[in-house]
Amino acid sequence: MTAGDKRGAPASSAGSFAETFKVSHETIHSLQRYVELLEHWQKTTNLVAPSTLPEVWNRHIADSAQLAGLAPNARLWLDLGSGGGFPGLVVAILKSGDPAFRMHLVESNQKKCAFLSEVVRALKAPVDIHAMRIEQFAEKAQSLRPDVVSARALAPLTRLLELAEPFLREETRGIFLKGRDTATEIATAEARWQFDCVCHPSLTADDARIVEIQNLRRRHPLAEMRCGS
Repeated sequence: MTAGDKRGAPASSAGSFAETFKVSHETIHSLQRYVELLEHWQKTTNLVAPSTLPEVWNRHIADSAQLAGLAPNARLWLDLGSGGGFPGLVVAILKSGDPAFRMHLVESNQKKCAFLSEVVRALKAPVDIHAMRIEQFAEKAQSLRPDVVSARALAPLTRLLELAEPFLREETRGIFLKGRDTATEIATAEARWQFDCVCHPSLTADDARIVEIQNLRRRHPLAEMRCGS
């Protein structure tokens, strides 16, 4: 399923999520266990905004799951600033049936990494967790060739592209969840970067977009000056 296939169909519960995304009972069970652990850990660790917990299936699970449909053939996926596991851990759970799939989560907050580790152990998800800053991981994992790089609520697009640049090679796609200021963020980023961009509608919010980036390259300094003038 792609992000636009079920636009306007919220996933307000596990049942409606299963109907919308056409997933197995086993996958729903895993996602329910993930939500249980999230709610438990949220009491002591700030994993998501507390006001969003009553809408966890739409605001977090479905919002993350829609990315999987945009890259159905991805085998190696890198998620930056994973936080409580959105979107990376959700995508990994959805793709757990593919023995060739592997998700890498990069998160510097140690408490959040402890939570992610517990979920991965409990669900036996195909995930590697890297408890470090993104810049440190980029130095350590220079040979990593992901099919997809993703992020959600991490940074404005200009900064996000700077963080993702070491991994966005010709064959790699950046898939980033963005909000109501998407057009402004893209315009600002174009002053510093050149890239091919497609904006997909979001399943979970009318004013949100999924920004797909390919062929990222830095602008020449003179071109950057002209764009900013």
